Amino acid sequence: MDVDALLATRIRDLRKARGLTLEQLAELSGVSRSMISLIERRETSPTAAVLNKLADALGVPLPTLFAGEAQRAQPSPVSRRADQPLWTDPASAYTRRHLSPAGIASPLELVEVCFPGGETVVFDNPVRRVSIHQQLWVMEGAMDVSLDDQTWHLATGDCLALELGERITFHNPHPQPARYVLALASNTDISGRSA
Repeated sequence: MDVDALLATRIRDLRKARGLTLEQLAELSGVSRSMISLIERRETSPTAAVLNKLADALGVPLPTLFAGEAQRAQPSPVSRRADQPLWTDPASAYTRRHLSPAGIASPLELVEVCFPGGETVVFDNPVRRVSIHQQLWVMEGAMDVSLDDQTWHLATGDCLALELGERITFHNPHPQPARYVLALASNTDISGRSA
């Protein structure tokens, strides 16, 4: 599965469905018009930080960007590992596997992440249009997670529940990779109000 092609199509389709021009999406997201255009034309692979800003501006949680193609197929309550979209962040090399079955209405999304040692990813959203609650369960290794001004040090087996704020930082302080599962639930409202 070409995940960059999936992301390009999904971002373009969501933008058009909301009646947004490239300029309007750029203004809402803080991502340049030229970068959005390059992503939609599959001429660049977006980073996790860029995808997060675009998803928020489009009024959807980040995992929704990875579910586009499969949602057009026949819905199934089973998501086979071979069919789960796997994406690698070009900036940090962390991998993100969308676990949830596509096309099934659910308030919950599951994502598996393998986070390389020593890497950091920052999601910065000064104005959140999507209210997202998440739980992070560390299956292997350790992670430091900072939300705004608070940091939690998580080890194997630990689970952290939080509502995303303006800035969230994921950092693996060790040389070994960490593997964790994210469970996300969201309330979306494109006007910028929490639902």
